[in-house]
Order: sequence, then C-alpha cells, then structure tokens
Amino acid sequence: MNAPEPILVARGDSELYLLPQMANRHGLIAGATGTGKTVTLQRLAESFSNLGVPVFMADVKGDLSGISQPGQSNNKIQDRIRQLKLTDFSFAGCPVTFWDVFGTAGHPFRATISELGPLLLSRLLMLNDTQSGVLNLVFRIADENGLLLLDSKDLRAMLHYIGENAATFTTQYGNISSASIGAIQRNLLALEEQGADKFFGEPALNLDDFLQTDSQGHGVVNLLAADKLMQSPKIYATFLLWLLSDLFERLPEVGDLPKPKLVFFFDEAHLLFNDIPPVLLEKIEQVIRLIRSKGVGVFFVSQNPRDIPDNILGQLGNRVQHALRAFTPRDQKAVNAAAETFRSNPKLNTAAVLTELAVGEALVSFLDEQGQPAVVQRALIYPPRSQIGPIRPDQRQELIQNSLLHGHYEQAVDRESAYERLSNAHAAAPTPAPQPSKGSEPKPSIFKSLLESVTGASTSTETSPGTPRRTRGRPADDLMTTVVKSAARTMGSTVSREIVRGLMGSVFGGTRRR
Repeated sequence: MNAPEPILVARGDSELYLLPQMANRHGLIAGATGTGKTVTLQRLAESFSNLGVPVFMADVKGDLSGISQPGQSNNKIQDRIRQLKLTDFSFAGCPVTFWDVFGTAGHPFRATISELGPLLLSRLLMLNDTQSGVLNLVFRIADENGLLLLDSKDLRAMLHYIGENAATFTTQYGNISSASIGAIQRNLLALEEQGADKFFGEPALNLDDFLQTDSQGHGVVNLLAADKLMQSPKIYATFLLWLLSDLFERLPEVGDLPKPKLVFFFDEAHLLFNDIPPVLLEKIEQVIRLIRSKGVGVFFVSQNPRDIPDNILGQLGNRVQHALRAFTPRDQKAVNAAAETFRSNPKLNTAAVLTELAVGEALVSFLDEQGQPAVVQRALIYPPRSQIGPIRPDQRQELIQNSLLHGHYEQAVDRESAYERLSNAHAAAPTPAPQPSKGSEPKPSIFKSLLESVTGASTSTETSPGTPRRTRGRPADDLMTTVVKSAARTMGSTVSREIVRGLMGSVFGGTRRR
C-alpha cells in the first residue's frame, strides 16, 4: 500500500507538511481569540478526511458545520490564494455526521452511568473525597449484585436503597454516610436540571459509528454540536474526556500506522484541566501517552500553551501557534514560555514574532520522519476548501435525515435495569415481621430479601453445633466447585452478556459494553 500524501498546512520559508504517520504523536493549536485557530482546525480536519481518516471535533461556537459544504470565494480567500501562489485550489466539502447530546442539532449522543464510571461522575457531580468514596461503593455494590446502572434513575434508586439500608453494608464496605448519600442525590438532581439526564441512557454510542468512511473513501467528520453544552463547561470537558477514555479502552493495539484510525480535536482544552484532581490528571496523562498505540491522534485547541499541563504539553509534537497578546507582565511570561517550547530558528526571534503574527499566520513546527520537531517557521496557513462559517438549519436537518444513522439513536431505550429490578423486588417483598423480643434470633433485613429477589441468590443458612456453616439442603462445595459455579452463574447472567468489567477495568473506573 502506498504511503498517504503529506498534509500541506502552511507555507513559510518552505512548504510545511504534517506527516500522517506522525499525526498520532498528537498536537496543539493555540492562539488568542480571533487569530485563526478555527480556520486552522478546519483545514486540518478536512485534510485528514480527504486522506480517509475519520475525525471527531466539538463545534463549541456553532461555526464548524460549514465543513460539510464546498467553500465559496471571497476577497480574503482570494488574497490568501495569491499570497501562497496556489494554482490548483478548488472548493470541496466533507462527509459529516452531526451529533448532539440534546438530540436537536444532531443524532442523540448517549452513554450509560456505568460506562462513565465513578471517577468521572464524581468530577461531574463536584463531589469531595468522602462523597466520591461513597459513590465508588454504590458502583461496587451494583456490580456485585448484577444491577445495571444505565440512566440517572438507576443511580437514584441505588442511592435510595443503600442510603436507607446503610447499616446492612457497614461490615463489608465500611461506614456509608447518609450525609454523603444526600449530597450525591442533590448534585445529581442539579446535573439533571442542566440537561445531563439526556446524556445518560441507551442506545449508547457505538464507537464503530465514529470510524466510518464514505463511498469515495473520505473519512467522516463527526461534529458534536457543543454550543449549548458549553453553557455547562464541566459537563462539556467531562463528556469529551469520557469519550477519549472510551476510545482508549475499546480500540485494539495497532502500533504505528501509515495514518491514524481517528483524529480527535479537543477544543477549549483549558476547561479539561480547570480544578482537576491529581488522580484524574494522572489518568489523562496516561491516556494521552498510550492512546497513540491505538492509532488515535489527539489535538488540543486552546488559547495559550500554558493551559496544558507540562507532562501533557511535552507529548504534543505537532504545533501550530497563532498570535498571543502581551499586555501585562504575566502575558509576556506566557509568550516567552510558549516560545521556549519550539525548536529554535536562528533566523527568527520567536518570542517577538508571537506578538506580531497577523490573522491566519502562525509559528509552525511539525515532526519529521524520525519523530523530531522541525525548526519553527513563521508561516501562512492554507485556506480550507470547505465553507467557512455555519450552514443553514435546513441544510443541517437535511444532512441529519439523510444520514445512515438516522433512526438508530433517535429513540431512547429504557430496558430493565437497577431501577426496575429494585422497584419490582420492593413490590414483591414480604411485609416486615414484628420486631423480635430481646434475646430471640433476628430476622433477615428487608434489603437482604430485596437483593435475594433481584439476584436470585439465597442467603438462607442453617448450622448446628460443631458442624461447618453450609447452605440448607445441599452439601458444601469445595473451592474449585465454588469457583466453577460462580463463573457459570456470571457467564449465564443477563448482566454479563451486556456489561462486563474489563480485567483492568476502565481507565476511569467505568465498564465495557459487549
């Protein structure tokens, strides 16, 4: 197979190409507002699409939908074409699939509570360490009792039962604070009021629907409508982080490929790292370091390189740096710090140039064939071939209606999960017996009966003096028999056919569908 053509991005002293085989070494597009980051992002996205590489990006300002249509000539584009002496420039659009968490500007985008996992959900709910610990126990108890956590009402049902029966779990799991349960419930309600309940549920996103090409071999651009989602920045950042972690967990190892399997653009990346707990930052660093082996390239888009932690910034080998403003001493420090991240060019005062760049101009450095950063150059970015700016609402709706995915994600599915099973078990539970008198044998708790009804397991035992404790009516199993029967029950259950926790678990503590 022939190597894919390099991507022509800009022209400085020479033409500057991004090598497709180096795109999974990640990248950074940075610059102040209004300096041309969005146009650079669009140029890169359509170039990857033309190579047959699927793309994901969030449309945070609502102006990237034009990538679906051929561009139109105007004075600015004609000036740039003349400056770059382009003789074969032509306009063309890309195949686009529109997504929207709220289901209005694209196909609904969902994930289950289980897939999100307790660590990311804790950040989304803004929980403290104690509350996060309780949420971890809720997930563990649900897992161990085969209760699916698919949507927010499933989580509320588990919180309610565990909160009311906390004493039942104290011996095995430790103290479960009712105050923490209450705080989680309140924060979950606040999250639902922001529209997050539309995100939790099924049918959940199938990542195979991201990795598509059209009939001409062009990679599909998956465009997430994020203008409304950006009104809740923490939800936006956590959502994209979940998506990145899910890609990491599910995609197989492929090593270095001639071109990526997917390129992921993380716009407004500073939101990801605002007030982030150290344990989560460590996991993000791990994903960015390892996801290249899954064939995924990640490009962070932000106003300033200082928005990105150093351990992650050091892994971003392909850089396009638009102008930075230096109105204060702090700004000047940021300019100097950004200049120091480039491989120096003896002909260029990088720090000075950073404040002089015009709109559509940038400092550019890409990785060469050996994976080494090239010398930084001042360059003009090539114009996109697709439309700059949004498309009309009727154009968007036509593309959504004609999509091969139309009708698959539009209708929510509410199958039996924790809420239904606990509700049914509660309805079928016997009326509690009167409290025993002092000194008599205690009766099983109501919650114990509920779990027996849900899981089908019996906790009835009988012992006699001097004999081992065993299940009533059959002899005790040896260790091997117990293990085999436990495995058989697990493999045969509906839960394990639908959701199975990986050997290592999700990077962020979630679960894997299969």
